Amino acid sequence: MTLVLAFDTATDVATSALVSDGAVLGERTSVARTLLEDVDILLAEASASPSDLDALVAGTGPGSFTSTRIGLAVARGLALALDLPVAGVSTLDALASAAEGAFPVVDARRREVFVPGPLVAAPDDLELAPGVLCIGSGAVRYRAALERKGALVPPDDDPLHVPRASLHAALAKDFGPAEGVFPVYVRAPDARVWSAA
Repeated sequence: MTLVLAFDTATDVATSALVSDGAVLGERTSVARTLLEDVDILLAEASASPSDLDALVAGTGPGSFTSTRIGLAVARGLALALDLPVAGVSTLDALASAAEGAFPVVDARRREVFVPGPLVAAPDDLELAPGVLCIGSGAVRYRAALERKGALVPPDDDPLHVPRASLHAALAKDFGPAEGVFPVYVRAPDARVWSAA
């Protein structure tokens, strides 16, 4: 039996899941700052302990810089403490796998969205096929712009908009050292390091 803990904290909704040989034992949605609490609850509900884990899967973004870093820091810490291999899975790829033909759109703030490529663009600049299913936080926020372009956007509370950790677990491959899993930022961060010169 292979027990995998997967999580993604790149968007406003953080997800975590405990998966055993492809079967989802439990899944939670919350926010990035409660990730470790969610992991603890998942393990307790499955009558498992951290030492029972065989691997980790972490969402790599793109999404919020800070939230993505939280998830990857947790993955690296757990991997080091428990000597576990880690695989990274794009938040966009996980979203896209939720429904056939889905086009993932993640809110990138600044009136922009992250889309496959990965790249960042204004919603009005996206070229979309008529009738394409747009899902994700960006699809919810920019529903009007996407629907003007002929896209279909499910209701705001539809679970398709959440990059569920169980989807990450299903897509994971290439497990290895946590240091080999890197965030997908797409654009430079707002923070700047100022020189004294």
